[in-house]
Amino acid sequence: MKARRQSFLLQIICEQEIETQEELMGHLRMAGYIVTQATVSRDIKELRLAKVPNGKGGYKYAVSQGITKGDLNRRARRVFEDYVKDIDFSGNLLIIKTYPGGANAVAAVLDDLEWEGVVATLAGDDVIMLVVRIEEENELQRPRGLAGDLYQRLEELMQR
Repeated sequence: MKARRQSFLLQIICEQEIETQEELMGHLRMAGYIVTQATVSRDIKELRLAKVPNGKGGYKYAVSQGITKGDLNRRARRVFEDYVKDIDFSGNLLIIKTYPGGANAVAAVLDDLEWEGVVATLAGDDVIMLVVRIEEENELQRPRGLAGDLYQRLEELMQR
């Protein structure tokens, strides 16, 4: 439930200008999520949302842009710990399986990491496909080159 709610929060702040926690609570309630202000506040903190100028003299919630690499890595580990069930690969495709509703949050943190060689990150409800640029063709069971490096990084994020 938390993963779906947080994915919905990310979606809603990307689509609309949300100025207050009360507005967020209203959108959540209309979508069927019954939450308290404390829950919304924790979600804002965990998702590292920030208030930024909306260009109209007010402020709106947005995904924070002033994050360091260390912050991103800590956030990625936390998101992987909360949402990811398994990872797999096929050729230059890396597949990340999440709990229902968790794929968007995981894909967002992967996009924020801006890893070299990632061509695309595609998220559904509970699965993400990472398309990685091919360096060389190989017949081995584990990916090599950039796909192998990224696969190893994903495994490290899953270590608990």
